Amino acid sequence: MNHPIAHVRINDEQTWIYHDLVDHLTHTASRAKRFAQAFNGGDWASTAGLWHDLGKYRPAFQQYIRNASGCDPDAHAEGLPGRVDHSAAGAIHAVTQLGLPGRVLAYLIAGHHTGLPDWSRQEGGTGASLRERLVQREQLDEALSTGIPSEILEPTPPSSPPSPGGKEGFALWVRMLFSCLVDADFLDTEAFMDPARAGQRGGQSSLGELATAFDAHMDALSTSAPDTRVNRLRAEILGHCRQAAKQPPGLFSLTVPTGGGKTLSSLAFALEHAREHSKRRIIYAIPYTSIIEQTADTFRGIFGDAVLEHHSSLDPDALDTRSRLASENWDAPLIVTTNVQFFESLFAARTSRCRKLHNIADSVVILDETQILPPAFLQPILDAMNLLARHYGVSFVLCTATQPALASHQDSFGKTILRGLDAVREIIPDTGHLAKRMKRVHIHLPEDFRQRRDWEEIASVLTRHDTVLAIVNTRRHARELHALMPPGTMHLSALMCGQHRSERIAEIKTRLAAGEPVRVVSTQLVEAGVDLDFPVVYRALAGLDAIAQAAGRCNREGRLPEKGRVVVFVPPEEAPPGPLRRAAHKTVSVLHGGVDDPLDNDLFRRFFELFYADSDLDERHINALLTPKGDGEDALRVQFRSAANRFRLIDDNAIPVLVWHDENARTLIGKLRKAGPDRWLLRKLQRYSVNLPQFTHQRLADSGEIEEIASGIWAQVVDTLYDPELGLVLEPREIATDRLVI
Repeated sequence: MNHPIAHVRINDEQTWIYHDLVDHLTHTASRAKRFAQAFNGGDWASTAGLWHDLGKYRPAFQQYIRNASGCDPDAHAEGLPGRVDHSAAGAIHAVTQLGLPGRVLAYLIAGHHTGLPDWSRQEGGTGASLRERLVQREQLDEALSTGIPSEILEPTPPSSPPSPGGKEGFALWVRMLFSCLVDADFLDTEAFMDPARAGQRGGQSSLGELATAFDAHMDALSTSAPDTRVNRLRAEILGHCRQAAKQPPGLFSLTVPTGGGKTLSSLAFALEHAREHSKRRIIYAIPYTSIIEQTADTFRGIFGDAVLEHHSSLDPDALDTRSRLASENWDAPLIVTTNVQFFESLFAARTSRCRKLHNIADSVVILDETQILPPAFLQPILDAMNLLARHYGVSFVLCTATQPALASHQDSFGKTILRGLDAVREIIPDTGHLAKRMKRVHIHLPEDFRQRRDWEEIASVLTRHDTVLAIVNTRRHARELHALMPPGTMHLSALMCGQHRSERIAEIKTRLAAGEPVRVVSTQLVEAGVDLDFPVVYRALAGLDAIAQAAGRCNREGRLPEKGRVVVFVPPEEAPPGPLRRAAHKTVSVLHGGVDDPLDNDLFRRFFELFYADSDLDERHINALLTPKGDGEDALRVQFRSAANRFRLIDDNAIPVLVWHDENARTLIGKLRKAGPDRWLLRKLQRYSVNLPQFTHQRLADSGEIEEIASGIWAQVVDTLYDPELGLVLEPREIATDRLVI
């Protein structure tokens, strides 16, 4: 047989160039080992790298990659028609050589192209299970028959302790090792297949350089900022963050009222903490794409192109080549992303989602608006955070005005409600005192929480104000209230595409800054991090945290001569069944009978304890799927792929529809219809999509208002479906569901 090769390409002289298989295996092993050193897993990752492509020694693979019709640059891929399986052999060899420890490596090797597998096939599952692949002994026999070098087949076995965190930490440890392997494999393959592309990686500023730029920016800001009470308090908060950054790594909270400068102060902590403890990068995770651009723009104003913005609705034109490459594996000093991207990656099985995981180790992670962590996934999320903090060198900052009760707690019978974060250090010395000093609003509660007010009455009260914000609980409520308001009233909801919402928020900010009258009716999408500043805010009864966030849109800068007014009202009907309704009920429980200050920190703790006690905090049974089970032939049984499929923070049943918001949207949809799907075209079109539940989607398809313009991609086809003020036009009865709350 010819000398075994891993990949082939054509050079500039149109000559075939061959990638030596031994070189690929040893170089991948070396990279993977270096990546895993951050969590003491280098020997495991190195062995996986040596064995991941043993199947490429099979004569069938070598014949395929050298076939007479010309070399196929993608011949090394798997899972496509005509491809030769080359990952099963290494997985089987790992188990043969190492026994049970080899099964750890088998998960990594078997999945390095198609994703981490389940141990056993679930009903309705896709892809072969690991158990099924480990019986394909003939694939290893074929590879061994070719005379594989002993330094590849028989390295020193891994000796470092497995699975930091024990049984509960096993699945995360495997995903971390998997990340090291797939990133190393990809980078070594890229270095051979596309040296020019590989050469464009790296070159970003260091965290030390970012810290210097940040200090200069903050010095200039303090010099130019007016001497107001709010700005003095912001400077005090900044000082606390810088001082606390010297503490040992771990879990921190930053509890600061809305408008207190949390964004820049938390970044100051992260930069100083990274400098003090040699952390590798900073990751800023934000709950909503509606505010991530605002934060990324703020950071770019300080650091320029050193900021990597990574989320699903980002316009690909906003990324240069270096940023696009860095987004694949988060090899950048400062990453701004979404909670969805961050947490779904932690529980992912796909190679493309897992590549970045090893770069989360030894970093500082800021979780903005922590109260929005989804209760249905809260237990697996907190378990992962504990593991990352204890065993992977991650420092977390829980950043919000309304800290949820995330410490472990039990009910009155001693049953554990939440296995939480128990070593969190608060950065602000006296959060209660700070809240009182920063108080800029007065909360007006209903005299009777049982007395509902109809929309006509609410609209009449709102109309008396020239500038006012009303926040309601569902899209339908926003439509009904907006319809009763005077012409010129603005509307905000997620029935507007992302581009439309961004334009509307920018217009509102401009009018507020100019002192022009502006009335707005919105769902709760304005409550987390959107920097609006109204003199009066009306809020439909909701969770206590939502009421506090609404208050953060009132007298935000403290410029009013008197305190701003936040009026809580009981809407004509309850929120839909589910988290919104439960949260409203717990608010009534906490506030019933009267309180001195509805925004007292102790009330938030009580509210969240009641709310979590009434919620299933692992609704999709993620932990059960990821806890290793079995013994003997079934030992280390983990369902990686099934868990990843279940861990979806955004409703899987929602179907996106592309809408005609503007001429650019029409042009892009036309290109898609004509040329078919292209990755970057689809990324641009995400700015023009609206998510709908299946039954509403089906009605629009049946009526001919939307059609499938590419496989699985639906778009608007009639002018009347999208309104320039309200967004997608649906009958009220079609959107009264808990899935359509924002």
